[in-house]
Amino acid sequence: MSEIGSPLSVMDAIETALDRTKTVLFRPFDLGKWLSLGFCAFLATLGQSGGGYTGGNPFGGGKGDEFEKVVPWVSEHLALVLTVGAAILLVGLALGILLTWLSSRGEFMFLDGVARNRAEVVEPWHRFRNLGNSLFVFRVILGLIGLGAMLLVAGAGLLLAWSSIQARTFDARAVGAIVGGACLLLPVALFLGLLKFLLRDFVVPIMFKRGLPALEAFRVFRHDILSGRVLPLVLFYLMAMVMGLAAAILVILATCMTCCIAALPYISSVIFLPVLVFFRCYSLCFLEQVGTEWRIIERPEDGSPPHPPAMATPDVVSSSDAPMQKLPSQEVPGEGSPTEEPPPAPPSSES
Repeated sequence: MSEIGSPLSVMDAIETALDRTKTVLFRPFDLGKWLSLGFCAFLATLGQSGGGYTGGNPFGGGKGDEFEKVVPWVSEHLALVLTVGAAILLVGLALGILLTWLSSRGEFMFLDGVARNRAEVVEPWHRFRNLGNSLFVFRVILGLIGLGAMLLVAGAGLLLAWSSIQARTFDARAVGAIVGGACLLLPVALFLGLLKFLLRDFVVPIMFKRGLPALEAFRVFRHDILSGRVLPLVLFYLMAMVMGLAAAILVILATCMTCCIAALPYISSVIFLPVLVFFRCYSLCFLEQVGTEWRIIERPEDGSPPHPPAMATPDVVSSSDAPMQKLPSQEVPGEGSPTEEPPPAPPSSES
């Protein structure tokens, strides 16, 4: 294991990730491999996109008569509104849990394809069941914590600004509710977002490499990777932000040029597979600079170590891979196979 504080190079990680992306996708180019690996990437990225509030001023901008009709109706049918709202929340929560479960398994499937330069779907889906379930539980707990924090802050802000909402005025109470909510939500959102990136970039590879559950892998990351390397990790994510912005511009341009066809589910994962593979390789190439024991990408040409026993699958030797053995009836003289010796010649008589 490398010493704590050993230099880590972001530029070297980028260069190695680019070369690995070329190897996986273009050496040689295989459409079937793209389709299978793109499906794994599609599973891995399920539920990771989201939108934001794009509306206008919630306290005005509409007709006063309409607002005056809505508030009394909601007050009169409060039980119905709460029931419908709770049903929508439960359906959305169930859908989010399903997508999180699928993407948790897909993270390991996609990582396995990139690390081992292959495009399998069925076999890694079964092999990474336990690790995927562990990652799923960990992510659900984080999501519930984040949801609880947002609901708590939103409820406090709504309670503080309720009188302003009823009066349809944007006074000091409304400003205080917005500012106070933002000050509380911003650090929580940043913290949860950072955990999400660390989980994907480093904790998942640690789970993959050592076969550890999510919580234990996070402890290994904090002790063996994070300790003494905060600045390189900050540089790592700063460069990731710059490259992510450039990649987002390319994705938007390609989406517009294809009339939004490139934005369709699964199709987008196949079209933008080089981007997804590169960013998956970026963290792996950065991680392996910590020490040779963290090398996850298999490189047969430089004698990379195989995967640990916890992640290995039983070796199955197909008939095409097994060494050919000739049956005794198939042995051909002249190829080093034993042949029957000719019978001894009769002794010649001396004249």
